[in-house]
Amino acid sequence: MEIREEKISEYRETEQVVREAFWNVYAPGCSEHYLVHRMRQCPGFVPALDLVAVEKGKIVGHVANVESYIAGDDGSRYQVLSLGPIAVLPQHQRAGVGSQLIAQVKRRGKQLGYRAILLCGDPAYYTKQGFEAAEMYRIRNGENQFADALLVCSLYEGALEQMAGIYYEDSIYQVDPAAVKEFDRQFPPKTPVSGTPSQRRFLEMAARCKPFTP
Repeated sequence: MEIREEKISEYRETEQVVREAFWNVYAPGCSEHYLVHRMRQCPGFVPALDLVAVEKGKIVGHVANVESYIAGDDGSRYQVLSLGPIAVLPQHQRAGVGSQLIAQVKRRGKQLGYRAILLCGDPAYYTKQGFEAAEMYRIRNGENQFADALLVCSLYEGALEQMAGIYYEDSIYQVDPAAVKEFDRQFPPKTPVSGTPSQRRFLEMAARCKPFTP
């Protein structure tokens, strides 16, 4: 399997992969393929970390990254990476594709001079990829709360020292449901399903937050 930067000519193939990977997983249908479509024009988008996993000439996985920041409690502004979406075709999941994509982001991100990667995801998976609870470093979400789903990965020793503060991901992650629906018409029809176990787990995980006490 080859992991490399995505080519412009592969945009639609990648979006199809993302759609297949996320369909009905966290919500009825999905919005991640539209998010990837928009991210490429985002000022904070990092093309060097827009990676695809290719097997036998076909894209089987993808990850995108944008620049975000932590508003430090010390008054400083710390630039970090936001990882995601990361997608792997269902038939290729649990085969290490996602792990290899994350490893490449970590390696290349460090080379580019970034100090840390943050994401919102399932701790059960991402802690196996070197991520830790952001709460350990007193890093909070945009509502100034500690969130179980907010995870951080340091890219070099000491990178997270003195970085306590509020993490603000790029506004690109806020998508318009109507725009998602319109964009999805460009793809083969699929049926949205509500109330799946993964959707219920996602809602429970996203709700696990606690207030920050200075």
